[in-house]
Amino acid sequence: MGRVLLLAMLLLTAGPVLAGPAYLTLIIDDLGQSPARDSRTLALPGPVTLAIMPDTPHAADFARQAHKAGKTVMVHMPMDPATGPFAWRPDMPASGLLGRLQAALRAVPYAAGLNNHEGSRMTSQPEAMALLMNELQQHGMFFVDSRTSAATVAAAKAQSIGLASLSRDVFLDDTRTVEAIAGQLEKAIALAHKQGTVVIIGHPYPQTLEVLERELPRLKARGVEWIPVRQMIGERGNRATAAHGKGGIYH
Repeated sequence: MGRVLLLAMLLLTAGPVLAGPAYLTLIIDDLGQSPARDSRTLALPGPVTLAIMPDTPHAADFARQAHKAGKTVMVHMPMDPATGPFAWRPDMPASGLLGRLQAALRAVPYAAGLNNHEGSRMTSQPEAMALLMNELQQHGMFFVDSRTSAATVAAAKAQSIGLASLSRDVFLDDTRTVEAIAGQLEKAIALAHKQGTVVIIGHPYPQTLEVLERELPRLKARGVEWIPVRQMIGERGNRATAAHGKGGIYH
């Protein structure tokens, strides 16, 4: 009886018991602009996914460098309200959209997937998103919905054709202070423990990289495994989390 009581007391003082594995995937956006920040991001101690903007001066060079280092490369595709020579806009015909996509894929060699840069207006366009997902499927690529708007239909269109895809859960650095970013990372870790997986997106800001360099090596001790994006796609099985859908189906 004494042993049972002692065990119960130990469990009470040990904190919550994990119900299962907790997995985290990290994507860093907006790469290709600064060799110094790109290199610092590449040096993060684990399977960071590198989303490179096609209209940046170092896009191709950094994509080759990242691929050589064994990292997953993505196209960070500009979408309206983003502007520029690659940006998708709702008023463009399908031929124009596909032309810009092909140009972006040429600008970012070795890209295995794509996520949207901005796109709060574009990702709400069902026909354009269906076009994008079909094209990515033909290229054997995956899609990550950055979820820059609650009105997005991008993940739903990917799911409807069985395209390998994910949706972002937490943005790290909407507020660019070390304290705020550390708080968002804590939120992400808590969510990983709660739902089993978390997909987080950050940017190569000095404050973000400072927090990540400090905290990522501590993940395993906190019961979180940092996994590559393709492994996360397998873990989620193309199903929506509770925050993004019902019964695994995207809203």
